[in-house]
Amino acid sequence: MSANPALPELDITPAAVEAAKVSKAWPFEEARKITKRFEKTGFPETVLFETGYGPSGLPHIGTFGEVARTTMVRTAFRLLTEDKVATKLICFSDDMDGMRKVPDNVPDTKALEPYLHMPLTAVPNPFGGDYESFGHHNNAMLRRFLDKFGFDYEFASSTEYYKSGKFDDALMNALKNYDKIMSIMLPTLGEERQATYSPFLPISPKSGRVLYVPMKSIDAEAGTITFDDEEGEEITLSVKGGNVKLQWKPDFGMRWAALDVHFEMYGKDHAANSIIYDRICNALGGKAPEHFIYELFLDDQGQKISKSKGNGLTIDEWLTYAPTESLALYMYQKPRTAKRLFFDVIPKAVDEYFSFASAFERQDEAGKLNNPVWHIHSGNLPKIDMPVPFSMLLNLVSASNASNRDVLWGFISPYAPGVTAETHPKLDELADFAIRYFNDFVKPTKQFSKPDVEERAALVELQQVFETLAEDADGATIQDAVLRVGRKYERYHDPKKTAPDGSPAVTGEWFNALYRILLGQERGPRFGSFAALYGVKETAALIASALDGSLYAEHN
Repeated sequence: MSANPALPELDITPAAVEAAKVSKAWPFEEARKITKRFEKTGFPETVLFETGYGPSGLPHIGTFGEVARTTMVRTAFRLLTEDKVATKLICFSDDMDGMRKVPDNVPDTKALEPYLHMPLTAVPNPFGGDYESFGHHNNAMLRRFLDKFGFDYEFASSTEYYKSGKFDDALMNALKNYDKIMSIMLPTLGEERQATYSPFLPISPKSGRVLYVPMKSIDAEAGTITFDDEEGEEITLSVKGGNVKLQWKPDFGMRWAALDVHFEMYGKDHAANSIIYDRICNALGGKAPEHFIYELFLDDQGQKISKSKGNGLTIDEWLTYAPTESLALYMYQKPRTAKRLFFDVIPKAVDEYFSFASAFERQDEAGKLNNPVWHIHSGNLPKIDMPVPFSMLLNLVSASNASNRDVLWGFISPYAPGVTAETHPKLDELADFAIRYFNDFVKPTKQFSKPDVEERAALVELQQVFETLAEDADGATIQDAVLRVGRKYERYHDPKKTAPDGSPAVTGEWFNALYRILLGQERGPRFGSFAALYGVKETAALIASALDGSLYAEHN
């Protein structure tokens, strides 16, 4: 019987468990660290996974990626332990942090300036609506997507944990171990900061701001701190009930100790501080969790994406142009490698997802556990058949000037008999995505070329070939015909290779010329497959429009 009945059931077989023990897929490598952690002590009642979220701006894909990746490790752990150990994932929002700067991507930045340094859940919501604060709004945006994707998690608010008293015992413990925390923190600070540093940040009873002030005294028995406020008045506050919060580094360690967190991953920007979090957690009587440090996402300029700047992609933007599975795949792949997170990565992610999904059923247990789709779908891969790649749909939209998916189905149905929107809803969904993506990102950048003299001669011959091909010629037949034309022109010969029949091999420049002249782009799909989908007669007509100049004139 599963110890996690709320989660999708796993197909647990002896072969799968054995494969999981040696799988090189990174979620299994991380899950094995967790099982090793409990080799001597045995497992606790619940193994706790945690992710952290700073709601200083709208959640971006990196935030989603942290939850998705942690879920992948959690699923891998469930298989390793044969689903006999209860698990929980907490998504913790640091919404009691003070707003250090006004985000660039809010409607009215001036309106928020008076609320600088106030807890994010005390800053008015600039987006309007029913949410009581900026922090509450951003938390809701995160939960909306996590719920849409189907993650199993428990949302936790720093404000609620501090104010409700859930952290009171941990804060009293931190006060008792104040000197230990200071001995960990002070060597990491400059001389000037050392003189004023305190792990406790009082919330001003007057202004409501988070105060970065030195402590005049602490009373561990009474559970109070004494400091001078913004106006120089000496104030004594209890550390309980949300009157204070901890600085972010001590807060990390305190939370781990208080909640007994067993696994948490975070970005490379935290790597240098990881040992500090660990030491504070241990100083407070906890045991630091297992870590996984991932590389950061970059925008189109190679800069780190930022919630406050709003560079890179938002969750909603990705899902405007591609299915959620493609986003999950992008999160799975090479998490320790810095990757650009911009619109141009979407088509490849979509096609790679369906390629992995297509291969899944043909693989043995070891292969399946190393396949990203096992981790994306938590071991429960739905049956997927994608007869037309996303990249091919984009080129079909380009060639056909399709404005709706019905036009695309007019080409798809003859190409793949029996395939309909009803039998292949994923393909139908992809058709809509392709039209949107093409219109917003491909069409504005298209630059058609005029054929030069030799290209024109080759295209004339290619058009004649297409006019003689059978209308139902398949992609392989068409590809061979296109290659035969290319071999007649020395400029397309590959001096280092020959075809199987001993004739000259054709370089990619022949196909690049076709893409530039016929589709207005440098690269494209396998041309024979594209022509089979678009239609033999239609491709011949497309070549004719390139030869008479109308294609160039229309687009340029």
